Amino acid sequence: MAEMLNLEQPLSKFIGEHKKQNHLRTPKTIEVTRGICRCFENMGYAPLAEFRLPNKRRVDVIGLGPSGDFIIVEVKVSVADYKGDQKWPDYLAYCDQFYFGVPPDFPNEILKPNFGLITADKFGGVICREAPTNQMTTKRRKYQQIKFALTAAHRLQRLIDPEI
Repeated sequence: MAEMLNLEQPLSKFIGEHKKQNHLRTPKTIEVTRGICRCFENMGYAPLAEFRLPNKRRVDVIGLGPSGDFIIVEVKVSVADYKGDQKWPDYLAYCDQFYFGVPPDFPNEILKPNFGLITADKFGGVICREAPTNQMTTKRRKYQQIKFALTAAHRLQRLIDPEI
């Protein structure tokens, strides 16, 4: 029988223990993702890792801002990872800003210059290049805000009660 979450303890103790989300990601990817999420928190954004968009694509990190805007970050930890993945253009219609998130030792010069850049490690992240802003459609934004809220609530509930 799974143990119930002690609500007196901070949830941060349990973040990262949810193996379902981390089973296919490398340790370096997990560290960069963690740093980006910390960067978002410092910016006042609520981050979610491994979020599925309405077009069925899964983004590495999405952040919901206080004004309802969305930032998406595609994490790349190696040149092969960057060159081998061409799914990220499918994310652009689902955010107001798009960033690549990379570790500090990544060769940034190979990244497309017309998108934002965040350098991150397991301790945090910093925006090295601001992303241009593109407005999402109102209908898409509302739908995605609801999906974001439901996803976050379901994840929290599974942490509190892992038997559901």
